[in-house]
Amino acid sequence: MSSEVSFSIGAHAAWAPGLESPAAWQAWAKGAVEIASAGEPPLKAMPAMLRRRAGTLAKMALEVAYRCLDERRDVPIVFCSRHGEAERSATMLADLAKDQPLSPTSFALSVHNAVGGLFSMARRDRANHIAMAAGQSSVEHGVIEACGLLADGEPAVLLVVYDCPLPAVYRSFHDCHEQPFAWAWLMEPAAANRITLAWAAAESAPADASALSGGLAVLRFYLLGDSRTERVCDGRRWLWSRDA
Repeated sequence: MSSEVSFSIGAHAAWAPGLESPAAWQAWAKGAVEIASAGEPPLKAMPAMLRRRAGTLAKMALEVAYRCLDERRDVPIVFCSRHGEAERSATMLADLAKDQPLSPTSFALSVHNAVGGLFSMARRDRANHIAMAAGQSSVEHGVIEACGLLADGEPAVLLVVYDCPLPAVYRSFHDCHEQPFAWAWLMEPAAANRITLAWAAAESAPADASALSGGLAVLRFYLLGDSRTERVCDGRRWLWSRDA
């Protein structure tokens, strides 16, 4: 038995090292360029006092959130990251192992909902925001969460998907080609150019260390305008499709 959700996209933004313009992202989607290994966005829209607190991952997520929402306010947000601030967390764990004191600020910024907190403070916007992680299928669960808010009557929901490679200490857990990226969709109730996500139980495929991460695979589907793409992970078959 399968289930599905449908939605339309009112606005889109994406950022990764070396890919800052729509043209660059189209070139990436077609395989003409690669994401660089390092770099961070300027995040000029955020006040400097708060911007200094954000790490590279948070800056990428915040950059696309600002670009996608522009001046819109009171829009609920789903922040979706499989790993979150894993680099910051690994550093704190190493400090604990050395009996060194931990920074309360670093701890506060290491949790998954820290990005949403910075964004709401900077914009003085009290809209609902949710932080979530759901393994290899994090992006699919983020879409389902956002569609749930739309079904409850929200006219639009911002989905922000972002990740960075795991730190070296976790290298043995790599199960795909991790790269730094962030993208955002302003999701609206299904209308023209509808995208549908359907899912059903399935046996998970073996890990492929050379495959794109889920967030980037779905982004490539969207940018290329493909009619469908499929992912099998976390015990489910995820089928993405769009209206012709």
